[in-house]
Amino acid sequence: MGLFERYLSLWIAAGMLAGVALGAMAPGLVQAIAGAEYAQVNLVVAVLIWAMVYPMMVGVDFRAVGDVARQPKGLMITLSVNWLIKPFTMAFLGVLFFEFLFAPWISPADAQSYIAGLILLGAAPCTAMVFVWSQLTRGDATYTLVQVSVNDLIMVVAFAPIVALLLGVTDIVVPWETLLLSVGLFVVLPLIAGVLTRRLLANPARIESFQARVKPFSIIGLIATVVILFALQGQEILSRPMIILLIAIPILIQSYGIFGLAYFTAHRMGVPHRIAAPCALIGTSNFFELAVAVAISLFGLSSGAALATVVGVLVEVPVMLSLVAFANRTRERFPV
Repeated sequence: MGLFERYLSLWIAAGMLAGVALGAMAPGLVQAIAGAEYAQVNLVVAVLIWAMVYPMMVGVDFRAVGDVARQPKGLMITLSVNWLIKPFTMAFLGVLFFEFLFAPWISPADAQSYIAGLILLGAAPCTAMVFVWSQLTRGDATYTLVQVSVNDLIMVVAFAPIVALLLGVTDIVVPWETLLLSVGLFVVLPLIAGVLTRRLLANPARIESFQARVKPFSIIGLIATVVILFALQGQEILSRPMIILLIAIPILIQSYGIFGLAYFTAHRMGVPHRIAAPCALIGTSNFFELAVAVAISLFGLSSGAALATVVGVLVEVPVMLSLVAFANRTRERFPV
């Protein structure tokens, strides 16, 4: 384990503080970064996520794709948790906390807006960052790609109906540009680059050596992404810390609960750790670009729904790192 990985939690914490400080001290620079976007996808963050995903894509071996059919349990767990459980438990927690437990401190209108944002998060499972979490748990790169690809295909047809059902509306406008551009940038292009790299290197030993050399860039990309995300929301964090905390509570419960359910189920079903860890982390992480874009298009940039989706972004990295650490500590309890 390299220097960056060994002290990753410290680097991330430093990145959060640096991001908030940057947002407060250099608002012009932060606004320039925020303005570099297309179809609600920030291009600066896109480059950094690409840097994170590419090293793992080099490890994808299409000759092993057929092995997924012989290990269907991980894929079954992922799809069941993502589409039959996660959106509905997130909606339940949103209603429980904002209509009942937090009712004395939040107006009914704000409560409904926050609930809507949580629903959007719950219905948008992760696409890009899961490759990073999989890599950090030494997950099966090929199996993870298949899981994410099937997930994305389902998301194209299931996201809008599920959100419409839970929000009680029927005129959901899915930002297809955001959805398709994100999948293209964060999955298709890095995958093509990874396949071409494998063909150029040819020799398995050279491929492994190349992966070792580019892996630090993945961690650097992760830290830089954290800095930018916290810089973009620095003012919001400093001006509304209590609201941020209240929104974070149901997200934290959902994240750890979903991971626990998927991870425990994978353990009981005898799924190997290299498949079990990514399959649990996919459902825990969120496709925040899509959730934020839909929240803005439906409810507006300054809405509580948009704020809730952004809090999901802020909470995700520390939560996922803690789950990665837990998954790595419990590796020996799973079959090889």
